[in-house]
Amino acid sequence: MKELRTEIEINASAERVWEVLIDFPAMGEWNPFIASLEGTAKVGERLTVRLTPPGGGGMTFKPTVLRADAGKELRWLGRLLIRGLFDGEHYFLIEPLDGGRIRFVHGELLTGLLVPITGLLGVLKSTQAGFEEMNRALKERAESG
Repeated sequence: MKELRTEIEINASAERVWEVLIDFPAMGEWNPFIASLEGTAKVGERLTVRLTPPGGGGMTFKPTVLRADAGKELRWLGRLLIRGLFDGEHYFLIEPLDGGRIRFVHGELLTGLLVPITGLLGVLKSTQAGFEEMNRALKERAESG
């Protein structure tokens, strides 16, 4: 198993950050990593997600929402072809801080036979950079609204 994890502090309420995060139709307007996201933030819902990591080609996949706790957590599970080949449990956590701020934790737990190869191909480094770009863009959007 491999985990990618990033964090950023945002000067906005958990409600505001959640509002931006689950406004899927607007995702492509501000998010440099997730070019598009279709579906709803509801457990069991199947999403269509188009990722565009920096320096890499884009990919579209159809994960299933595992958790959708308003103002706290959004989590989905995506797979490449079959279970156990390359599974990614993507998560967004919103943790309250003092002063009406939050810590946004954005990561992914990767499991499967192909995970060691992705590290060698630079995919993980590119994905982590994409997470960080998205975090900065989310901060900017949430703080400006």
